[in-house]
Amino acid sequence: MLVHMSSTNITINILLEEALNEPDIGKTSRFRWHATAVGIAALWIDSAPPSTPPFEDALKEGLNVGLDLSREEREFHQVEQGLVLLFHS
Repeated sequence: MLVHMSSTNITINILLEEALNEPDIGKTSRFRWHATAVGIAALWIDSAPPSTPPFEDALKEGLNVGLDLSREEREFHQVEQGLVLLFHS
C-alpha cells in the first residue's frame, strides 16, 4: 500500500491540495496534471491504485500534454485527493 510510502511534509501537501482544486493543465489516461507553486503535479486518477509510484508512466503520459519531465527531480505525496507525483527542479 502507498499509505506507508507517503510523504510527511505537511507544507508541501497543503500546497498540493490547494493546487489540485484549481483547473488542471491537462489530463491523460491515468493522470490529471497541475502546475503548482512547488512543481508539476500528476494526480493519479486510474481506478486501480499502483503498488509503487508510477513515475515511468507519468513521464510517458506527460509527453502527451507537452511536458518533458525526464530531467526533473521526482517525489510522491499522498494527499486527500489521492496519490500525487511531483516533478520539480
